[in-house]
Amino acid sequence: MKISLADVQATLNLGIKLGQTLTPGTVILLEGDLGAGKTTLVQGIGQGLGITESIVSPTFTLINEYTQGRIPLYHLDLYRLEPSEVAGLNLESYWEGIEIEPGIVAIEWAERMPYQPEHYLCVRLSYGDNGNRQADITGLHCNISELIAKI
Repeated sequence: MKISLADVQATLNLGIKLGQTLTPGTVILLEGDLGAGKTTLVQGIGQGLGITESIVSPTFTLINEYTQGRIPLYHLDLYRLEPSEVAGLNLESYWEGIEIEPGIVAIEWAERMPYQPEHYLCVRLSYGDNGNRQADITGLHCNISELIAKI
């Protein structure tokens, strides 16, 4: 499904709707060029989950955990890593809920992952004409049409 995003606020609003709709265990793989809106979308997801803490890109910390919302949000950024380095992070512990409370797992620069979970949403953000952006949302082993109907 393709969604046109007229501006930064539209990207934030899409994230808010996702945050209000998604359930624990959802993994969102975020792809797109620098500045395409990946962190903005995650900030909206956090707002939709009721997280009041400021959500910032974990480019240097790799993982930020926000646990005070409706459900936890785990925000990962793989920008600085090579696929071989990503493999050693044991990211599956986040989406499998191993020693971690199940929540939403949002992974920026997911194309650097050498492996993916069994089910996920992939959100590809790209630049469109006239300064707008576009979100292309696809799903693997998840009911994306039901999700989009709620948005």
